[in-house]
Amino acid sequence: MKFKLIALLILMSGLQSIAQEIPKDWMLKSPVDGVYGMDVDGAYKFLSGKKSTTVIVAIIDSGVETDHPDLKDNIWVNTKEIANNGKDDDGNGYVDDINGWDFIGGKEQDVHHDTYEICRLYKLYSEKFASANTSTLGGDDKMKYAEYQKLKPIFENDKKEADEQFEFYNQLYSSITKLQTEMGIKEPTMNDLDRFKTEDKQLATAKLILQSILSKGNSVSEVVYELEQGKSYFEGKSKYGLNPDYNPRTIVGDNYEDASERYYGNNEVEGPDAMHGTHVSGIVGAVRNNSVGIDGICENVKIMAIRAVPDGDERDKDVANAILYAVNNGAKVINMSFGKQYVYNKKVVDDAIKYAMSKDVLLIHGAGNDALNCDDVKVYPNDQMLDNAIVTNFLNIGANDMSGNTASFSNYGRNNVDVFAPGVRIYSTMIDYKYEYLDGTSMASPAACGVAALIRSYYPELSAAQVKEIIIASAYKPKMKVSLPGSEKKKTTYKKLCKSGGMVNALNAVKMADGVVK
Repeated sequence: MKFKLIALLILMSGLQSIAQEIPKDWMLKSPVDGVYGMDVDGAYKFLSGKKSTTVIVAIIDSGVETDHPDLKDNIWVNTKEIANNGKDDDGNGYVDDINGWDFIGGKEQDVHHDTYEICRLYKLYSEKFASANTSTLGGDDKMKYAEYQKLKPIFENDKKEADEQFEFYNQLYSSITKLQTEMGIKEPTMNDLDRFKTEDKQLATAKLILQSILSKGNSVSEVVYELEQGKSYFEGKSKYGLNPDYNPRTIVGDNYEDASERYYGNNEVEGPDAMHGTHVSGIVGAVRNNSVGIDGICENVKIMAIRAVPDGDERDKDVANAILYAVNNGAKVINMSFGKQYVYNKKVVDDAIKYAMSKDVLLIHGAGNDALNCDDVKVYPNDQMLDNAIVTNFLNIGANDMSGNTASFSNYGRNNVDVFAPGVRIYSTMIDYKYEYLDGTSMASPAACGVAALIRSYYPELSAAQVKEIIIASAYKPKMKVSLPGSEKKKTTYKKLCKSGGMVNALNAVKMADGVVK
């Protein structure tokens, strides 16, 4: 409990000042100005007077708020489909797919929460090997049993920790909101707390916690917000993500074991929680120069919304079908701000990635937020196929902050992360027509995706493989030492953290692209 409380205090310290100091458009700015964005502004100056073509970018995510004022004019519309007539007018197998498709929806509702892949494998293997004579196992079963033996203690520890964390956040949230009620003040000051006397141990503890946090310059409302977020996150992990008895797949109504099944889902691309996908979409393609909200990276873009990512781990079948849908309906770049460390059917996703490569479609993927070395720990999907072949249409993106340092959470890997991009305190579109700052390689991926779309818009003759190599080769390579993600003290260089040795730079990239086509 003490460790959790200390972690909460660290989380809260300086929260307000950070939000005030970070420019909302820093990812568009230049390292020359001391802000380690991608110099998108410089790229547009260079491209001035040149013609662009519209590029379709598929966002495979949790859903997209397609009527957001800063997105609606850049949302892809399937002109071959007549809206809401209940017919598959274009014959692509998907009825009324006007703005995209939802592969985790059914006839009556949508999947919101789902389990993590480790949970699904734990349930599958525990049932499979419950009564098996493990000493006689051979071939594929022997390999699966060995995997089960590895993941079983990890799953059980994760489950125990999630249950404990949920209880902690829930109790602390209840204590502080109870204190607010008892005091009759929603936003008590330090003086209010000093004057408040109580014999109730729960209230006394809440009082001490608030006094400690308020002394660091934060407000009670910020504390309550962070506790709400923590409570919701760990509740999701405990009740859904790590619950072997939870299975929402019946909502979808497909034959889950049939990986070749293509036509299921619905056309409700927003879904029950489009926060993540809406934020990602704004980074790539919020309408530029419209005096509303923010400017996305690519001006001449159409966002295709494909829903395949629940609150939990995405399923391989859905990811594969989302990629196939995007490719077959004209996307030239696909953003994938999701990932996991366990995989159920890698082949079906690999086949979809190879299909995208055959159709000259570039895939951009967030490297992950666990401060892991991807050269040591596999994160899926990735560019290495089951036969060990490396595809040429896949970029894996780490995250950096405004100062040019690595994000403390970002995955990295000299061989398996290609380049870093802005992913800390990124301001973008949010559900309910709002805007917010978010962190993650989930933000770095669409930042790189936007630059890829920009190149494909102005230089459509370049292949996906060429665009990938340009983004890597044109990276801005700072000479300074940076933090090894996950460590406060260890220093390293970008050269040791990714293939490019640096960060995405839009100006360098379009200049290089221009040189290639001449």
